[in-house]
Amino acid sequence: MTSGRELIGVEGIDVFYGTSQILFGVSLTVSEGQTMALLGRNGAGKSTTLKAIAGIAPPLRGAVRVLGQSLQGRQPHVIARAGVGFVPEDRQVFPEHSVEDNLLIAAKKGPDGQDHWNLTRVYETFPLLAPLKNRTAGTLSGGEQQMLTIARALMGNPRALLLDEPSEGLAPVIVHGIGELLRTLRDMGVTVLLAEQNMHFCLGIASHATVIDKGHIVYLDTIEALRKDEAVKSRYLAL
Repeated sequence: MTSGRELIGVEGIDVFYGTSQILFGVSLTVSEGQTMALLGRNGAGKSTTLKAIAGIAPPLRGAVRVLGQSLQGRQPHVIARAGVGFVPEDRQVFPEHSVEDNLLIAAKKGPDGQDHWNLTRVYETFPLLAPLKNRTAGTLSGGEQQMLTIARALMGNPRALLLDEPSEGLAPVIVHGIGELLRTLRDMGVTVLLAEQNMHFCLGIASHATVIDKGHIVYLDTIEALRKDEAVKSRYLAL
């Protein structure tokens, strides 16, 4: 269920890498408690959209808001403190540190003093991590590292979680486990913007879908409407 209140608002953003324009007037809204899937082929602009929200690839034009607060042009750490947690595509664990140290590095209260996520709750929600807490993160499997990076982002008590391709490169059984975890987070009311190529992975997780193609938003609707729209799936999502 969603409250309908806008948590993340992106309005008409243009993003460039050097002289190459990657995003063209991208707009989308994620409501509080919603799980939104941002879908598209490789190179469509999914990762850049998440990086623009997180302040890593700041837009040249347009607006980014969190709960109505303008964050355009702000540094990534300011956006993180405003309540945006970002899980990058390449995971980026601290390989020489233990699992528990990776979690503690990110521990902070949320922007309104929220302290819902701590070690106890993380280990309850991510039971695979508890027996690994003293292992160095660099020795974990890809799936274990993915769990760790999601848990690490939650340790910052974010208002919204940006997940970049969480199923990429993982074995099907691990992808299933990540999906179960995201359903658990959804049922807890965590707000998620999920960038994915794998539409089927998102079908049982997301409530709404946004499709991006060549840096343009081309579709906005519920995930169920997308499931039935063969023309959109064939044109923009078929591999």
